Amino acid sequence: LLLSLEFSTLAFGIDPTSGFVEQPVSYVIQKPYDLKVSDRYSVSNGVHKLWVYTSDKTHSPDSHTMPRTELRFLRPEYLEGIWQFEGDFYVPSGTKGACVMQVFGGKSAATALQVRLDGHGDLVRSGADLPHSTLATDVYNRWIHLNVIHDADNMMLRIYLDGKLKHWEVNESRKTHYFKCGVYAQSNASEYMESRWKNIKIWK
Repeated sequence: LLLSLEFSTLAFGIDPTSGFVEQPVSYVIQKPYDLKVSDRYSVSNGVHKLWVYTSDKTHSPDSHTMPRTELRFLRPEYLEGIWQFEGDFYVPSGTKGACVMQVFGGKSAATALQVRLDGHGDLVRSGADLPHSTLATDVYNRWIHLNVIHDADNMMLRIYLDGKLKHWEVNESRKTHYFKCGVYAQSNASEYMESRWKNIKIWK
């Protein structure tokens, strides 16, 4: 019955925020540590633009990760509850190998979930704990509405694109979680990576 209810939403646009309560939004900007925020981030008319190069430095001198420019949301930081990230994102053609949104705190890796542009330009669910799953193709140069629901109590994650359920999974991580979005270089990254975000909301 659960499978039937979950996947019946694939064919119909719904409002994933129904039953949720909107929460305050606060964030810091993570960017190459030797640059000013304005070198890799801008906001105009409610649109956040974030970009990074593979040649950039990491976000801190002692980090061993790849370059990034991300909004790191300060609330919530959670171990339990049902939380949701919502926003519209736009990726210009040419950006590849970049994580554009993530749920931090994985079972065997830093992240429980990453939403990425892979090396071919497809939008995929990625992470160390489960194999990749393609969410959408032909995502360049258009606004896409994203909802990610994390039921930490029951270890469930759901991804919606434009109101349609595209992926759900059991995710067994019980670490502290928080949300991030922007661009974070991964394998097969393009030299230049960019994403734009608007209408960002956090729900509980």
